[in-house]
Amino acid sequence: MNDNKNNNEVLDDDVCVTLTLDDGSEVECEILTIFDLGEQSYIVLEPSETANNPDAEEAEIFVYRYFEDENGNYSLENIVDDEEYEAVSDRLDELMDESYYDSLDED
Repeated sequence: MNDNKNNNEVLDDDVCVTLTLDDGSEVECEILTIFDLGEQSYIVLEPSETANNPDAEEAEIFVYRYFEDENGNYSLENIVDDEEYEAVSDRLDELMDESYYDSLDED
């Protein structure tokens, strides 16, 4: 994925991100979460077509390093370090577990 070639777009009060893939195609994604791990922020995105489709059997997600400047402009960066990726994956698993158990408490 190309870094810093992403657009913020507001649709129906949801913030969407349009990712430009290496092959030049674009994928509109919804933001699932932004979280911090240590000093770095990360963003988790899901393509809108699966995010809005309860019948989708598999959901693809994208995880990037997330940066925001003082004006609120953001940029994304690929995670290239295997150790960092593993730590981010572990934290994301924890967040998903917490979300699942919180939804059980609401029922």
